[in-house]
Amino acid sequence: MRKRKAIVEAALESEYERQALGIMNTEQALKLEDSDGLVFSHPDKEAGVTDHFVDQDELRRLVRRSTSPLPVLQSRARTTR
Repeated sequence: MRKRKAIVEAALESEYERQALGIMNTEQALKLEDSDGLVFSHPDKEAGVTDHFVDQDELRRLVRRSTSPLPVLQSRARTTR
């Protein structure tokens, strides 16, 4: 299960290489100014180890999905006669 402030690795990616910038939580990553080539390790993977990277828009969707409240299940009250 993904944590609200999961740790991710930020990197600049070009067609030739990926240059690590640092480790931060997802809240900090989403506050960064959007930049071409800026990518983040997937929040469900281990930062600094994984090769699964996503752009800032995808990271935003992943974080939003993980922090959205679960639907409330309503139970029907049983009536006895």
